[in-house]
Amino acid sequence: MVTTAKTDPKAGAQTRRLAPRDLDAVVAIDAAITGRSRRAYFERRLRAAMTEPGLHIQHAATAGGELAGYVLARRLMGEFGRNEPALRLEVVGVKPGLQGQGIGSLLLAGLEAEARTAGIGQMRTQAAWFDHGMLEFLDHAGFELGRNVVLDAAVHAGPLGAGEDASVATQDYRRDTAEVDYGGGAANDFEALARDQADVRTLKREDFADIVRIDRRLTGSDRTAYLKEAVDEALNDSAVRVSLTARADGIVAGFVMARTDFGDFGRSEPAAVLDTIGVDPDYAHHHIGSALLSQLFVNLQALQIERVETVVSRDNFGLLGFLYKAGFEPSQRLGFVKRL
Repeated sequence: MVTTAKTDPKAGAQTRRLAPRDLDAVVAIDAAITGRSRRAYFERRLRAAMTEPGLHIQHAATAGGELAGYVLARRLMGEFGRNEPALRLEVVGVKPGLQGQGIGSLLLAGLEAEARTAGIGQMRTQAAWFDHGMLEFLDHAGFELGRNVVLDAAVHAGPLGAGEDASVATQDYRRDTAEVDYGGGAANDFEALARDQADVRTLKREDFADIVRIDRRLTGSDRTAYLKEAVDEALNDSAVRVSLTARADGIVAGFVMARTDFGDFGRSEPAAVLDTIGVDPDYAHHHIGSALLSQLFVNLQALQIERVETVVSRDNFGLLGFLYKAGFEPSQRLGFVKRL
């Protein structure tokens, strides 16, 4: 999609598509803001936008012929169990010395206009509760606290939280508020070496049909397009995706879609994001979900990733209880949403 430059007379800035030639300037601005270089992260995001332009919206703001700011966003097609399209605001940055002149608002307005044209009705993002500058920016931009809970856990290779057994209610996948595909209904008894309860393997291309089958049984809808994109990313960019399947009786009985995250939402340390986890209802109470999470944690530790994060509807008590038992707890990050 080709867009013409737009000018904001107040800020004296113009907006255009972010281009590969902007990489050095983006990295420099980000380093000035965060105090460290995240070049690898921005290289990956720019490359992803070139490979899948339909999934990414990345704009630049220029002033006086130089890069003054940038914004990176990605379309959400099915992450966290959502069926309606949304836009994830990943990073927004304005060059120090030019902040407070409306450049950030100009960039955000460009995102919103493009989202509306594409039929996207909401924008989502996260921010740490102590990042007062970002919280003020989001408030001014019209964002509100979302109806979801951001959870995270320390990555470790041992048991995922031994304790008393408790049942976990199957998630209602047809509720609009549901945000994580946990297909479990499984007993919440994370035993030592839970990953040994099933044959857990790295996701492969031939697993795709089984993933679609399980997801359709859980959600009652066909999300083939979203799942294809997730599987393609898992196979084509191993630095981003760390996805697994679990087999029982010779067939795929569950899967987990996760990705490493080296910079979204202003993070300065690598983290992993759990997007989707699903277990075939025929294999509920077979420890498939706990085996998948256990192996995921082992793999993330090998990658020297210290935390894993996910998002859950705040009234999905069964899933919340399951994740709390696994070692998750409320994050220092808050989820925000803006209706467009």
